[in-house]
Amino acid sequence: MHTVSGKSVILTGGAGDIAQVALRQFVEAGARVMLVDLDELKLREIADKFEPGSVRYCVADVTSEVDTAAYVAATVKAFGTVDVLLANAGTEGPVAAVSEMETQSFKKVLDINVTGVFLGIKHVFPIMASNGGGSIVATSSIMGVSGGPGLSAYAASKHAVVGLMRSCAKEGAAHNIRVNTVNPAPAEGRMMRSLEQGLSPEDPEAQYAAIKAAIPLERYATAEDIANMMLFLASDESRFLNGSVYMVDGGMTA
Repeated sequence: MHTVSGKSVILTGGAGDIAQVALRQFVEAGARVMLVDLDELKLREIADKFEPGSVRYCVADVTSEVDTAAYVAATVKAFGTVDVLLANAGTEGPVAAVSEMETQSFKKVLDINVTGVFLGIKHVFPIMASNGGGSIVATSSIMGVSGGPGLSAYAASKHAVVGLMRSCAKEGAAHNIRVNTVNPAPAEGRMMRSLEQGLSPEDPEAQYAAIKAAIPLERYATAEDIANMMLFLASDESRFLNGSVYMVDGGMTA
C-alpha cells in the first residue's frame, strides 16, 4: 500500500472517469480528498458513496483564480492543509485542422488544460512550503510528448503542462515540493469516444481499432492504470521523484 494515509488531497476534474477511480484508491489508502469540478450534482453523487469526512467537494471553475483560491481555502478549512494536488481537470477540445481551428476554441483548451494547472500550483505552493513539502501530479498525455493531425490545441496544451511542471519542480524542490506529470495513452472513457468520433466521424470504431493497434500492449489504458501512477507519485515511496514525465502508455511512445 502506498503511503498517503492522513494526507490531504485536492483532485480537480473530480467528476471524470479517471478521477473517480483515483478517488477510490486514495481513500482506500487513507487519504482525505477534496473533489473539484463544475458538475455539482455529479460531485454530490460521488461524495455520498464515501464515509463522511473522507471526501468533500467544491464546485469551481479551474480557469478562475477566484474559484481556485476558494477550493484551496475550502480544503485547508476541511482538512487543515494541502499535501497533494492532482491537477487532473482537462478537455480534449475540437478535432480540427489547424487552418480551420477556431481561435476561441484553441484558447479555451489552453485555458482549461494549462491555466487551470498553473492556478492550482500557484495557490497550493505557499501552503505546501509552509507545511514542509508536498506532491503535485499534473495530468498530461502522450500528446505532451508527441503530436497528431487535428489535435493542435490538445497537443499544445499537454506539451505546455510538461514545461510548466519542469519549471515548478525546480522552484519547489527547495521547499520539498515535488512536481511530476502522468502522461496516459488513450484511455477508455468519454474523452476517447469523443476523439474517436472527431477523428473518424464515418467510422469511429475503426478509429478505435487503429489506435489500439498502435499500442504495443494492444489495449487502451484503463482508469486504474492511470490512478495507480497518480497514487505512487503522491505517496512517500516516490519521495525522490521530481520534475519527470511518467508515461502510462503501454509502450506507445517507446
